[in-house]
Amino acid sequence: MQALFKNIKGDRLIWAIVALLAILSFLPVYSAASNLAYKSGGNTFAFFVKHFMHLFFGFVIMFGVHKIPYRYFRGLSLIMIPVVLVLLAITMLQGTTIAGANASRWIQIPFVGMSFQTSTLASVVLMVYVSRYMSKIKDKNVTFKETILPLWLVVFLILILILPANFSTAAIMFLMVLMLVFLGGYPIKYLAVIVGSGVLVLTMFVLAAKAFPDAMPNRVDTWMGRIESFSNPEDTESDYQIEKAKIAIATGGIKGVGPGKSMQKNFLPQSSSDFIFAIIIEEYGLIGGFTIMILYLWLLFRIVIVAQKSDTIFGKLLVLGVGLPIVFQALINMAVAVELFPVTGQTLPLISSGGTSIWMTCLAIGIILSVSAKREEIKEQENIEDNPLEVLSEALD
Repeated sequence: MQALFKNIKGDRLIWAIVALLAILSFLPVYSAASNLAYKSGGNTFAFFVKHFMHLFFGFVIMFGVHKIPYRYFRGLSLIMIPVVLVLLAITMLQGTTIAGANASRWIQIPFVGMSFQTSTLASVVLMVYVSRYMSKIKDKNVTFKETILPLWLVVFLILILILPANFSTAAIMFLMVLMLVFLGGYPIKYLAVIVGSGVLVLTMFVLAAKAFPDAMPNRVDTWMGRIESFSNPEDTESDYQIEKAKIAIATGGIKGVGPGKSMQKNFLPQSSSDFIFAIIIEEYGLIGGFTIMILYLWLLFRIVIVAQKSDTIFGKLLVLGVGLPIVFQALINMAVAVELFPVTGQTLPLISSGGTSIWMTCLAIGIILSVSAKREEIKEQENIEDNPLEVLSEALD
């Protein structure tokens, strides 16, 4: 065990926060899985074991990635962009539909019988790619035309492949890219053009989907229904989910009804994933809900600290690029549960059940820890150089 801890590098507080979130996820997932177990004819312990294996493999990914020097991610992003585009195209062309709406979000991994949500991988790869490009042009006078092909064409290609089946993920990715390029010093006047272009593309897609509904399965009606339901409550599935979530939250009160004693988990769809925050509040009260929120805000604080301490522009942008979407997604998930935001289908990172989401979150955190580990390495080297006895000891060894 000591050998393992010696090999753990990077920000110790981030390790602690991530481990704590993972540990706190077990009881809510085990409790909320009863609904899934009833529908599938299985048992809740099987879902508990599955969640444990997802987290275990996620931590293996995080440990492995954090040992890779973060400078290598620059080149890896270039290699992975074509791979991601191919995977997204294959996913979209599957043509999977549910009630006539596009549901092509997953591909089956051969031989292992598992599904993989390609958009989550695309999100991490895209943010690394944008970080690389923005660090490359930092302090250079670039024209808008020069950035179209190497930056925005790649961004829009990925978003267009995700959009028909998963608007919320595409929208979050677009916002995170805009935030990252802004932090990287991209001219605001060019950003205004990109925002306008994005709105135009989305408008054209919605109009085309409405005009030719049989041309390509899409979720436009679902998006519009959720937005209309949020602004003008009606008897819809989204309203049913929100109503059950609000009942769960109201039932929980300050202290909650106790672990495993949730009633709404039996009625609330996606109680172990999209709406697990409502189940947490029902069982553990506002105390449990605020604890989870504080942990995510603490993670945000540590992400900013790691970015600020990084010795390169690429390191700073990389940490913010892969780190901020994790916290942003968590806040959106919690906002949906308390009806501050329309239903999006976004999971609660590291807590909701689901393999792909956990793995890609751990991948992103591993990248952050890699940047932090490099900073520690530089600091240790500086301390050795400042101490002549250390230098002599190193030479004798």
